[in-house]
Amino acid sequence: MRVAVLGTGIMGQGVARSLHREGHEVTAWNRTRERAEPLAADGITVVDTAEEAVAEADVVLLVLFDGDAVLEVLDAAAQAGPASAVWVQASTIGLEATSRVVARADELGVDLIEAMMLGTKKPAADGKLVMLAAGPTALVERVAPVLDAMGAKTVTAGDRVGAGTALKLAANAWIASVTAATAQSIALAEGLGLDPQLFLDAISGGQSDTPYAHVKGASMIAGDYPAQFALDGLRKDIDLMRAAAPGASLDPTLLDALAEVFAAASERGHGGDDIAAVRAGFTAS
Repeated sequence: MRVAVLGTGIMGQGVARSLHREGHEVTAWNRTRERAEPLAADGITVVDTAEEAVAEADVVLLVLFDGDAVLEVLDAAAQAGPASAVWVQASTIGLEATSRVVARADELGVDLIEAMMLGTKKPAADGKLVMLAAGPTALVERVAPVLDAMGAKTVTAGDRVGAGTALKLAANAWIASVTAATAQSIALAEGLGLDPQLFLDAISGGQSDTPYAHVKGASMIAGDYPAQFALDGLRKDIDLMRAAAPGASLDPTLLDALAEVFAAASERGHGGDDIAAVRAGFTAS
């Protein structure tokens, strides 16, 4: 299929390469062209405008930072693409912005689904994401080859665009919680005079174990945080969860605490580092 990838940050670059590797004809655009240019070496077409990218697309994949960016690109490029194209909103933008995007897509006559990407840099590059899809069944089925190229599996959250976003917020709440909890335990072990590896050894193989704790815990112990999922990106998502909490009748106490500890790590210079750098948020200053 001919796929336009709009937005080539960490995730956009990874999925563009996965789509190309699986035989799709990929055209990529990024507001700052230099961030998309490395894709040209892989045989992916890089263009200057979103309008050029979507001109012949069967599928348009939106991998942007926030709702305002999605709306801006939708307004700029919707009329430049074929009427038959399916637009796939894959950006984590929250419930309120998703509602605005759905309304605007309806006004523009755009066929829209969403496919949230659960995973980080390496799964995106390897085509091993978990795709959280939602929207009209026929449209989701039409883009199945694209979703299959991006992910190891697709979970369909519902036939209404917005259900995938809700599931992504729930999943990222778990990621934020388990990452912060791992950091807290490592910080506590270190603070009490122990080798923090002992914490990971203690949970290994038990009912409380999770591979994620070992991946992020190893990074925390090494103090090395190459970005797989940027800390400030997860902070944005936590804010979206907090915004959704009243409508979900959810007490935001834990979300508020997560926001505070991730903010502390960001203020200590780790906003662009991997989320494992939340370890710095547990260091008394």
